[in-house]
Amino acid sequence: MSQFFIRSARIEDLPQLLELHNDAVRRLDAIWTEIEDSLEDRRTWLRDRNTNNFPVLVAVDDDGETVLGYASYGSYRAKSGYRLTVEHSIYLRDSAQGKGTGKALMAALIEDAKSRGYHLMVGVIDARNASSIRFHEGFGFTHAGFLPQAGFKHGRWLDQVNMILLLNDNPPPQP
Repeated sequence: MSQFFIRSARIEDLPQLLELHNDAVRRLDAIWTEIEDSLEDRRTWLRDRNTNNFPVLVAVDDDGETVLGYASYGSYRAKSGYRLTVEHSIYLRDSAQGKGTGKALMAALIEDAKSRGYHLMVGVIDARNASSIRFHEGFGFTHAGFLPQAGFKHGRWLDQVNMILLLNDNPPPQP
């Protein structure tokens, strides 16, 4: 079994991040768009994540260069009342599936969000993606909503499952 480690994404990872992102756009009922990103789009995304102090983590093979997958979280909604809630994403190469890569990335994301004082982590998942739903359940995420026909891709309606993980039991911030 191949070994891997997790580190923060670097600018030189962008071509591989683009490849993973666009592969998901083309093949998966994830990233609910049919428009592929350009390298400049991914550069802007990484810069925005860094500027807003949101992590972009990569799992890299033992060579330290081959990106097996990536994970990130960002704002759930723009209004200030949501500032302690984050929405996350994880994408893996097919060759990294079932090897603990996704679990390691998720554990690192959760730990990062807890360390930064976030309160709630949200996963927005295509309802047909039973493996992702089970994956999230394995980390303690609970079902928090179902939106039928919330989006579309590949010529069909997609149903959305929202899953949540409370990261702490802190009281709400004072006004």
